[in-house]
Amino acid sequence: MRRHFLLRRTLARTLLRLARWRTAGEVPRRGILVGAPHTSNWDWVLTMLLAWDSSVQIRLLVKHSFFKGPLGVFMRATGAVELDRANPGATIKTLLADAEEDETFLLGIAAEGTRSRTDYWKSGFYRISQQTGIPVTLAYLDKPSRTVGWGPTFSLTGDVGADMDRIRAFYADKTGIRPELTTPPRLREEDRPAS
Repeated sequence: MRRHFLLRRTLARTLLRLARWRTAGEVPRRGILVGAPHTSNWDWVLTMLLAWDSSVQIRLLVKHSFFKGPLGVFMRATGAVELDRANPGATIKTLLADAEEDETFLLGIAAEGTRSRTDYWKSGFYRISQQTGIPVTLAYLDKPSRTVGWGPTFSLTGDVGADMDRIRAFYADKTGIRPELTTPPRLREEDRPAS
């Protein structure tokens, strides 16, 4: 297993150097990874290279349409987890059971939910973190600096507005590969009237 991680790390470092990208930050031991900005399929590639460079395995939620044919075999081999957006409950339930047994559990979620610009982020990362007590790690990529990295790791407070303000502040200076497709960090729950 150790040799496997060493080979991946060597490959990742070589590919990142060739592409003129660099990694930054400190890898968490446990976390719900919020990956943003998510504007291109290259985001997934860079995230995998970041994980391999850090010698960790991320369970990265990827929509089920990417798991057809030979691509599906490759996706599973890299740690991607098939997510049927019409019925995500079963997948999430299995992953949460894994989280209880795995002390190095890292679950990656593209909070924007799509590579197209929309009005809101998906709140799955927030709900999963709240349900499990697993902290959130803000993973990122920034095209101008050609950096992919690990940002801060912190526990959510349950105050959605305050937590999202912290997230917005972190991502304020991060620019995706296709900036025009970036969805600003905002959850639908922030715009609902308090009951």
